[in-house]
Amino acid sequence: MVYIRGLRVRAEVGQELTTHEMEVVSRLRSILAERVGQDRYDVWFGPGARLVPNGNTLQVLAPNRFVRDRLRSNFSDDLKASCEQAFGRPMALEFCVDNAIAAEPPRPKRDATSRSPSQAKRSSRAASLATAEHSSSIALAGQTTRSDQIAANDDSANEPSRSTSSVNGEPTTPARPRRQLHSLASFVVGDSNCLAAKTVEVALQKPGAYSPLVVFGPTGVGKTHLLEGLLGAFRQQRRGTAVYLSAEQFTSQFLEALHGSGLPSFRRKYRNVGLLAIDDIQFFAGKKVTLTELQHTVDTLLRSGAQLALAADRSPSAIKSLGPELIARLQGGAVCRIEPPEFATRLGIVRRLADELDIDAPPAAQEYIAHRLTSQSRELAGALKRLHAANLAHQTGRTVRLADIERAVCEVFGLDAASLQADGKTKAVSHPRMLAMWLARKHTRSALSEIGQYFGRRSHSTVISAQRKIDGWISKGQAVGLADRSWSLEEAVRRVEEQMRAG
Repeated sequence: MVYIRGLRVRAEVGQELTTHEMEVVSRLRSILAERVGQDRYDVWFGPGARLVPNGNTLQVLAPNRFVRDRLRSNFSDDLKASCEQAFGRPMALEFCVDNAIAAEPPRPKRDATSRSPSQAKRSSRAASLATAEHSSSIALAGQTTRSDQIAANDDSANEPSRSTSSVNGEPTTPARPRRQLHSLASFVVGDSNCLAAKTVEVALQKPGAYSPLVVFGPTGVGKTHLLEGLLGAFRQQRRGTAVYLSAEQFTSQFLEALHGSGLPSFRRKYRNVGLLAIDDIQFFAGKKVTLTELQHTVDTLLRSGAQLALAADRSPSAIKSLGPELIARLQGGAVCRIEPPEFATRLGIVRRLADELDIDAPPAAQEYIAHRLTSQSRELAGALKRLHAANLAHQTGRTVRLADIERAVCEVFGLDAASLQADGKTKAVSHPRMLAMWLARKHTRSALSEIGQYFGRRSHSTVISAQRKIDGWISKGQAVGLADRSWSLEEAVRRVEEQMRAG
């Protein structure tokens, strides 16, 4: 039996929750999941925690000290706000250890067959992370407070995925299908990035000489491009096993490896390599268990003479939560800043992109793009692609002239070429002429007076009248005599427009 500040845990003395209490707890869990995010909720409040109301107190039961302390330090505010919404009043919180929870098998929330594929995939991933986190926490539960604190900061459940982009670009979401990696040959070197580019070349020629190599700078300046280029060249020269991954991937795989006997395999994978490249290392900040594993991996690779290449959005010394030991190791290598590209580099990127994408962009257009967009290469790529799309639209969207409309109408209805410009007022000519005026209003930007002048020197009011009549016939579905037979206006318009497209 557990007592916390004189309170006895209801679940441990066999007191059942009432139906009303169960409904309120269910509502509380829904509110809490919405506040903290479903994945994070599944990891910490799924199989590893119970919520038990006891008067004006909510007892939060955890399987061990680590989980209890994590819930108390990270979720107290969310729990209090959720309680006030669910119970309609403030609730005190009591965080307790209930050893019986750890002994129970995980309880699925609902049958997997009732879930959508995306929900099942998310829940499966969350359950895997929960098992890994809780397995490590159970092992640490009997150790010192420092061990509990180390484990308490490792959390990767809600981080964004990554993707890819173009020249000197960087990933932000997984690419499907898998794209080709960037190469060093396509990296545009300028004053803003020459030190990093040259250092990468030295690292390729003499692996381990400048290790660890850290490139840092704002998003979109080419950090990922350099890492991928180094990886590709390293593999091409057959210098040994080379691995590239993001810090988020390293963290997720490490947490999953904590379950069962996965750690030896994980360590073999990342410590027996010639090159290990890790992107976005700022993601490791504050994740103490993962940082401990990373530090041992870094030490092993440095002792073996392997090449480490890392990228970050700021210098290692500015990411304080990496810890002084890891920061010292990173600063012992080559740390290179990449600045936003200057004009000459931006222009070089635009030119290379134009060549790679086979876009015919005039030099003036390339310079305009390089002048106007100054922050990152993704913007340059986007602007060039928009220019290309506009050119395609201009090429495929042929300008329609009044003469084109006149010729198409005469060919469809079997009229003499000059009949629409003559003075004839019979229906055989006047109806096709009105249709031609209506089409001129639809497909050209010619003024009313210009259209009237072209089709027999009519006034602009004649053009307006023709447009109204054709609109009325179309709305009524009225058949009109054109040439030698009766036509529906929709069919007549379709036939003439097909003839216009055919030229």
